[in-house]
Amino acid sequence: MRLGIDVGSVRIGVARSDPAGILATPLETVRRGKGDLDRIAELVAEHEAVEVIVGLPTSLSGRSGPAAAQARRFAEALAGRLSQLLPDGGVRLYDERLTTVTAEAELRRSGVRGKARRQVVDQAAAAVLLQAALDGERLTGRPPGEIVRGSS
Repeated sequence: MRLGIDVGSVRIGVARSDPAGILATPLETVRRGKGDLDRIAELVAEHEAVEVIVGLPTSLSGRSGPAAAQARRFAEALAGRLSQLLPDGGVRLYDERLTTVTAEAELRRSGVRGKARRQVVDQAAAAVLLQAALDGERLTGRPPGEIVRGSS
């Protein structure tokens, strides 16, 4: 089982895969800030995750900006926090271009509006991200994205 993480400045969307790593579904929204790494570590342990995929927000041109740097720092801190639960390579960064836009569109199409959509959009974006990583791995036969080394 794998977790997908969509890191925002206020909220963190979390999704999970099925045990076979075929289908991603929304799981939870975690408030960003004090205790967020601990909550994600609890989810890793609770769901017996073997890998965490963190979204790397890259521009359409492929360039990394401030949001990408923030996601990279978060992923490094998370890898450090999870070092006892996951072996090296257990946290990866994966290109998340347009995941929130895709999640918003899917929620709109399914009739989820207003406050209800804001409450789940981060989880939905994490599910889009994780599904893309799972599909990419299945197509290429290679693990998704890049391995993140932990920082303390």
